[in-house]
Amino acid sequence: MKKKLILSSIILFCSKNINAQQVDFIEYDLDNGMHVILHKDNTAPVVTTSVMYHVGAKDENPDRTGFAHFFEHLLFEGTVNIPKGEWFTIVTSNGGSNNANTTDDRTYYYEVFPSNNVELGLWMESERLLHPVINQEGVDTQNEVVKEEKRLRVDNSPYGKFLENVKIHMFKKHPYKGTTIGKMEHLDAATLEEFQAFNQKYYVPNNATLVVAGDIDISAVKKMIEDYFGPIPRGGDIIRDFPKEDPITKPIRAKAYDSNIQIPAIMAAYRTPSFKDRESYVLDMISTYLSDGKTSKLYKKLVDDKKMALQAGAINLSQEDYGVYILFGLPLGETSLDTLVEEMDEEIDKLKSGLISERDYQKIQNKFENDFVSSNSSVEGIANSLARYHMLYGNTNLINNEIDIYRSITREEIKAVANKYLNANQRLLLEYLPEPSKQ
Repeated sequence: MKKKLILSSIILFCSKNINAQQVDFIEYDLDNGMHVILHKDNTAPVVTTSVMYHVGAKDENPDRTGFAHFFEHLLFEGTVNIPKGEWFTIVTSNGGSNNANTTDDRTYYYEVFPSNNVELGLWMESERLLHPVINQEGVDTQNEVVKEEKRLRVDNSPYGKFLENVKIHMFKKHPYKGTTIGKMEHLDAATLEEFQAFNQKYYVPNNATLVVAGDIDISAVKKMIEDYFGPIPRGGDIIRDFPKEDPITKPIRAKAYDSNIQIPAIMAAYRTPSFKDRESYVLDMISTYLSDGKTSKLYKKLVDDKKMALQAGAINLSQEDYGVYILFGLPLGETSLDTLVEEMDEEIDKLKSGLISERDYQKIQNKFENDFVSSNSSVEGIANSLARYHMLYGNTNLINNEIDIYRSITREEIKAVANKYLNANQRLLLEYLPEPSKQ
């Protein structure tokens, strides 16, 4: 026991010292409103060029869902100076890789190149912003691509619609009630002019954060950025005024059906604050306590010890405006969904009535220390973090001090936050069931 405690202390000491290493960066604004962040790291001849746009599924017309994700695909179609179908060829032929992703809150594009191709990465991203070709041919092509992605990831994927069904009950007013991939009938009905208008509104420099991270010469890159991005005209101001949700004061019970499953699931979902809120960080820790790994409380209790569940856990889905905290379980054998809920509630009640052990608290801290180091272990990860912290949190330096927030959270705070948010009268209980024909 003593050896274990000593080892734990050593791990914690080492991780704290590792995290003391700062990620240096400079940031500034171009005259057109584009925010620029530069990070120099000459340890390897690699550079990441990335642009994050403050546009996600929540910004869509309710009758035109799926636009933000659609543009993630559409803006690889080509530009005035990059022929259709050549984007990926240019990247790979120059030793690079690239990708993009979309959430409810933002869209992110990036390239990773050998550092001698940093100018190529900047040119390509400026082309995406300044000279995209948005025509009917490209729209039709990507419409089929998105439909296939939806079929693969949602329609034909076991439990692929569980989050969609949680969100429609959690959000009655805020656009988080929709899904990122959207509804195909909305994309089918959209005109070319609607796609072009979406691009003109959201793909503007004053709605974007450009990050260049890696083996770079700062002064040279600054000049390239001014040359390629400086002439791009500023767009209109984007004003967001989403409706606020009423508090959930009574339990919600609902059912959803999935033709791709044979084993039902139960979800207990709670609406929680923005990821910018300190309490969201506490909920992250609670989630780790309950469900991170096979030694976590829910897994060990329900899967290993009592053999009542095939799987059990917790997810803190934190977003810019609201979050959703979800407990879930898949029953084993004759275990009922209500029994799983009772067992999960028992663990929540323990959190609400007492303090977690010092050992468990230390284990959680070590986990967050290690995750923090891992997230910033590559220039690709650093670029993503810098863009995200600036755009969504309004504080780029969180890349250096966010871990201090987790370190400062006490066991007493964990108890208090559990009491504030994880209550039976503030939640949705969703029975996620096989289609009746499969029962």
